[in-house]
Amino acid sequence: MKIAIVCYPTFGGSGVVATELGIALANRGHEVHFVTYKQPVRLELLSNRIHFHEVHVPEYPLFHYQPYELALSSKLVDTIKLFGIELLHVHYAIPHAYAGFMAKKILEQEGIYIPMITTLHGTDITLVGNHPVYKPAVTFSINSSDVVTSVSDNLKKNTLELFDIRKEIEVIPNFIDKTKYSTSFTDCQRSLMATDEERIVTHISNFRKVKRIPDVIQIFYRIQQEIPAKLIMVGEGPEKEKAELLSEQLGIADRVVFLGNSNEIDRILCFSDLFLLPSESESFGLAALEAMINKVAVISSNTGGIPEVNRHGITGFLSDIGNIDEMAKNALKILRNDSVLEEFKENAAEVALEFDILNVLPLYEAVYEKAYRARYKNSY
Repeated sequence: MKIAIVCYPTFGGSGVVATELGIALANRGHEVHFVTYKQPVRLELLSNRIHFHEVHVPEYPLFHYQPYELALSSKLVDTIKLFGIELLHVHYAIPHAYAGFMAKKILEQEGIYIPMITTLHGTDITLVGNHPVYKPAVTFSINSSDVVTSVSDNLKKNTLELFDIRKEIEVIPNFIDKTKYSTSFTDCQRSLMATDEERIVTHISNFRKVKRIPDVIQIFYRIQQEIPAKLIMVGEGPEKEKAELLSEQLGIADRVVFLGNSNEIDRILCFSDLFLLPSESESFGLAALEAMINKVAVISSNTGGIPEVNRHGITGFLSDIGNIDEMAKNALKILRNDSVLEEFKENAAEVALEFDILNVLPLYEAVYEKAYRARYKNSY
């Protein structure tokens, strides 16, 4: 099948999932075309089955904000016609589902009918999409999709509560590819980050306010008061500078390492002992899952879809949002004892295998077939 995938090309979870899905589909023999404004960060190699089409938005002084949706719709129309695309899969409702719908309508005028699958990822529903400015367009775009999927049961529930949705929403969880992760690097170089006596705690995100970055620093502050430890902060975003300042104010700047964005997440996680995810909202918790497949225990909030991934008392612990004292105490329960830590690490990796792409990919292929078979149902 020839599939066009629309996503954000950044380090965010939706872009990562869309890119990894496209790569896996190509490995299964499908022809995949990524359509976005720059090459996705996880898309390292193009091939005869993987293609990238850049959306250009020409600058025009009349527009205060350049119309990306129009440029994306036009690019989709051209790409679908030129390469004989059979199915369109858009990730993140804003603006991709809306642009995809417009492309469908343009193509229908020429007798070309393309089924569209929309995958909802989180803030496109709970935060941005629910804003009164965007809500009518998001509702319309979801209801106009041929198939709608959600990355967690919790996100499906929120979508149905917040929007007037008349489409069935199928839950297909986020995933990892176990073959791309290894905990046996010969060059893991743990000694570059910490001494043998120190535990390594890690946080990876886009450093937005919803990630509660100050909580990460405060939890670690309590941990390092009890045991030797280092904190590795991976990512860039608006809360990073505040986190650096807070580390200095607490007198732990020498124990907190800010690495910025990285394409070597698995190498960082290979020497990590504990992952902190105290977010205010997470539709799924992909960062936690990536930590778990690398045998890293997780301390997290119990919000959104995180409990569907991090199993309380098995792969780590869950706490109410903002309860940093409890999170720190639970972290110490794991980190203080070598055998306890090892048990949580092994449990984390075992649970993560439930979300291996080999288990999830057939679910996407099934909805593709469903949408493809019904492609003429709503045509006119």
